[in-house]
Amino acid sequence: MIKKENFKNSLFDKSTQIFLPLFTIIGFMLTAFKKPELGLVFNLLSQVFWLYAGWKAWRNAGQIGIFITAVVITVFLVYGVVNYWFL
Repeated sequence: MIKKENFKNSLFDKSTQIFLPLFTIIGFMLTAFKKPELGLVFNLLSQVFWLYAGWKAWRNAGQIGIFITAVVITVFLVYGVVNYWFL
């Protein structure tokens, strides 16, 4: 029998495999097409999944570098969104 917790984690793991590259690619594409303010938003959306993947990599395989990089990039993206949209 599948536990409710495992099903939720499995579903989020599967959605991470879709949305992580999708939002990241769209973000870079928008930046390349001279829409950096929208590119930042999509890349910031992708960071939810990057942070999750980095956390799992750190916990399961000791790969802390991925998690640290995701945290630092998230900080830069938040600054970029604030800079473009609110200042």
